[in-house]
Amino acid sequence: MIGRRKVILWMVWIVGLFGIGLPTCLVWSDFSGLPRKDGMPDVSLSVTVLDRNETVLRAFITDDHKWRLPVELSQIDPLYWRMLTAYEDRRFYEHSGVDFLALARAAYQLLTTGRVVSGGSTLTMQVARLLKERPTRSFSAKYWQILEALRLERDLTKDEILALYALRSPFGGNIEGLRAASLVWFGREPRRLTPAQAALLVALPQSPETRRPDRHPEMARQARARVLARSVERGVLSAEQAKAAENEPIPEFRRTMPFLAAHAARSVVAGGPGETVHRLTIDSLLQASLENLVRRKAKELGRRMSAAVIVADHQTGDILASIGSPDLLDERRLGHIDMTEAIRSPGSTLKPLIYGLAFEQGLAHPESYIEDRPIDIGGYRPTNFDLAYQGRISVREALQLSLNTPAVQLLEAVGPARLIARMKRSGARPVFPNGVNPGLAIGLGGAGVSLHDLTQLYAALGNRGRLTPLKLKKETASSRPDAELKVMEPAAAWYLSDILTGLPQPHSADARRLAYKTGTAYGYRDAWAIGYDGRHVIGVWTGRADGTPTPGMTGAASAAPILFEAFQRLKRDLDGFPPSPPGILKTAAAELPLALRTARVSKRARPEGEGFSITYPPHEGVVDLGLETHTANQPLVVKLRGGGRPYRWFVNGKPAGEATFASQITVEPDGPGATHIMVVDRYGSSKSVQVFLR
Repeated sequence: MIGRRKVILWMVWIVGLFGIGLPTCLVWSDFSGLPRKDGMPDVSLSVTVLDRNETVLRAFITDDHKWRLPVELSQIDPLYWRMLTAYEDRRFYEHSGVDFLALARAAYQLLTTGRVVSGGSTLTMQVARLLKERPTRSFSAKYWQILEALRLERDLTKDEILALYALRSPFGGNIEGLRAASLVWFGREPRRLTPAQAALLVALPQSPETRRPDRHPEMARQARARVLARSVERGVLSAEQAKAAENEPIPEFRRTMPFLAAHAARSVVAGGPGETVHRLTIDSLLQASLENLVRRKAKELGRRMSAAVIVADHQTGDILASIGSPDLLDERRLGHIDMTEAIRSPGSTLKPLIYGLAFEQGLAHPESYIEDRPIDIGGYRPTNFDLAYQGRISVREALQLSLNTPAVQLLEAVGPARLIARMKRSGARPVFPNGVNPGLAIGLGGAGVSLHDLTQLYAALGNRGRLTPLKLKKETASSRPDAELKVMEPAAAWYLSDILTGLPQPHSADARRLAYKTGTAYGYRDAWAIGYDGRHVIGVWTGRADGTPTPGMTGAASAAPILFEAFQRLKRDLDGFPPSPPGILKTAAAELPLALRTARVSKRARPEGEGFSITYPPHEGVVDLGLETHTANQPLVVKLRGGGRPYRWFVNGKPAGEATFASQITVEPDGPGATHIMVVDRYGSSKSVQVFLR
């Protein structure tokens, strides 16, 4: 017979087995049935484009219409984590997903007060709830939340759990994750937060809609104050820091997501499907500054005008800024078109390459003489932009003045095929009209080229002829080119830089000057300015995206001012050029070797006799020079075009000085009345006009 004491022990054992042991077994069974996951759970993230310093340039909304930006723990201010754990889960690093002490305290407070005084949910339990996206108000839901928290602690590290919290915690509307919240509410990355900002980010996820700062500022302020008070209580902040933080204003509005380098971001995302994070070489601060510049300049240029800018480090090839239009969303300017990649006529911007090839082949030297005169090469008769000619000038002056006929003569000597081949070596992809064989016209803009390709070409000139391809995406060591490509000989590139730094400078305080070239396409459809110093290159295009003309628009007037201001925003001082390479010949024309004193151009470039005429004053015209008044008399300016230089001038039958190469002279009149003016060119052709002065 079993004693009474044993019966009681057996009853206790049976009750324990079925009252505690059996539920424990059931719990263990449920927990064991949860699938084990290797690594972090999949979370739908916004495709994000970052600058060279990991700052967000542009992000794209997720498929579930959330702003959920990827972020690393190291990119978040440590103060935020200290305040979060102090307020939400002070034993986070000690428990295994469930803080039973906190749960017991919360249950006791609920029983004794009849209301919820404090929660017992850990950060791990909150992550479990966020991942399942289900409410946890029922006992069953809370039960499974606890099991999921235990599973997370089993499968993940503490840092991985915090990383999930940083990605999934809600902050109002469709904002999820700490990075998106920091950008939207404070306009800054979360790597540096003030105590007030960190406290608000701790408080918002507990009730993201009722505490939204833009809709319920007072509720947000009170919630922030509670976090600050708890941070003081637990030694995270001093009382002085908390008091100062309480005086910091609550954000009044929700900012838009960063929208910088919109065209470049769109391009790299399209080129890398499946990638969540794209890291670019762009500098966000410079990009923002130049976007403002381009937007302002485009408004000044006109209603339908567009503009594009590329800034690059020609030593590394890093593109530091890329602006494809004044505004991606401005349809009046066709802002969706990326004008850094659009194919347009380059105008005169290819001339330096022509001259550089001539220097390489020993056909010319910067101080060589060349004739600027009307020419006819196989029926091709180029004219200068102003329809005037300078006569015999140096090659240096011809390039600085961007004269057309010397450039075409040199291109005829160099050969269009060699120019095209060298363009392609620089990475350019010239486009020619259908059915048209590339000829001499390509030197004056008769080919299509993009701003990106032109900027890359000039980058090689700035890098002493060596090509470093321009790139938008940050590269790895394995993706860098093994061999260095030479676009031009160092001596020829140095000559070009020396010539192009002689152009007018907006702020030329010292010897460190900008080498640049402007260009205007035929019909005023495109205007260019591309410049470089010893480190950087900037390319600028202006015009209308639809290709319609803009009468009067020139590279010097519309694109060059953007170029100069862009360099000022890029850096305070220009970088100097390296010393001249071996083989440089620094001397005057008279001291050059005989073969270089005059540029060796093709004999096919014969003078064009047609069109020889006096263009001003008109025949039998009346010109008021103030001769009949007591005011100071003005000289008479006489202009001509065509013919062969030098010219001899005659006024009323008398020689007007010695023979001259100039295409215009000034005449001091004897008095009012009729005046006869005649000019004779080197071939004996003559032109004359009768003009009446008063």
